[in-house]
Amino acid sequence: MASLRTEVTEIVTGLAMLGIESVDEALKARPAEMVGVEPYHYERITAARADGEYGLEIENAWANGKAFAASPDGLRGLIPQRVEWKGPHKLPGHEQVPVDLRVDFVYLVSCKYGSRLLHNVSPAHLFDRLLAVRRGDRMDWYAEVAPREYQGFYRTCRDYLQEWNLPTSVTGLAPDHRRRLKQAFVRRWPESLVNAYRCFALAVSRASVERWRAALKSGSHEEEMLWRVLRFQPAPYFVLGTAHQGSLCYRVDTPWDFRQRYEFQSLRVTAEDAGQPVVSWRADLVEKASGSPVSVEGHVEIRWSHGRFQRAPEAKVYLKTSPLNTAGYTQLTSRDGKASTGKLTDPTIPGSDGIKCHTPSLPFKDGNRARHQED
Repeated sequence: MASLRTEVTEIVTGLAMLGIESVDEALKARPAEMVGVEPYHYERITAARADGEYGLEIENAWANGKAFAASPDGLRGLIPQRVEWKGPHKLPGHEQVPVDLRVDFVYLVSCKYGSRLLHNVSPAHLFDRLLAVRRGDRMDWYAEVAPREYQGFYRTCRDYLQEWNLPTSVTGLAPDHRRRLKQAFVRRWPESLVNAYRCFALAVSRASVERWRAALKSGSHEEEMLWRVLRFQPAPYFVLGTAHQGSLCYRVDTPWDFRQRYEFQSLRVTAEDAGQPVVSWRADLVEKASGSPVSVEGHVEIRWSHGRFQRAPEAKVYLKTSPLNTAGYTQLTSRDGKASTGKLTDPTIPGSDGIKCHTPSLPFKDGNRARHQED
């Protein structure tokens, strides 16, 4: 089941595209054009709004939906006949495009509120298979790439706890053993284990870099890797959301678009001594029109899934470069030619200065005016 925050941001973003004057009117109207949203979804969002929950999220989602509807790069002021919300439904297999909304069977929209996460996959899928071939097997990446360091760190933890009923080998841990270890080390590592964990983490980072470099056999492999990391697809799609810089309204371009604008130079991957297994990545490009160098940066965190010593490690790929400055991500423009972005109004978010998101007013075309006001 989708979280309430997810429902709020995704559904309100979609409702804002339908030409209705306000959030409250949209929630009351429950327009038939908003497909996939059940009555209980509206009830949950309405109750949250009445209780003052997610006020900022609702404001920003409504602003982004309105901006997309008005943008010449988006709906161009036309009211869509159909906005479909995907919801928590997951298709079998691997979805390449992180779609949350589909507009008139044409526009694909991903809602990304407050997250820099690009991928959450198995390390082998990233480092060995380069996000190209997805299989069902999930190995213990730590045991695969740094078995000696992993065993050494586990032995240090076992000695610290003095629980001799734990198996001598880390590969022999059963679910009950893993739960015990998670409970014992739920927060920070004890001071006596910090250096041991650091050495283990650095070994994992270095081994992961070696595997990644071995798979990246040529410059073409590196360029394709960047496309997959940034989630380029054969057809463009849109991202609406928020980040520390403000609201996000941009188009994810295709590899063809990317090559029209940029010349790929290299993709560098580096092991980081960051207190946990981390691999940084950086792509260097040249903008063809100006000849200026451009870079895109990010990192990968390799960590246990669902807590320490629990499930197989996962690779979380993050974008460090602002999406507004990322090659291949094109900001949407408003009717006056300016970028459809602004600042967040949340004073708890770094970089927020209280300026509201820029939201162009939505024009109506072809006689489509306030169709839901009849209700």
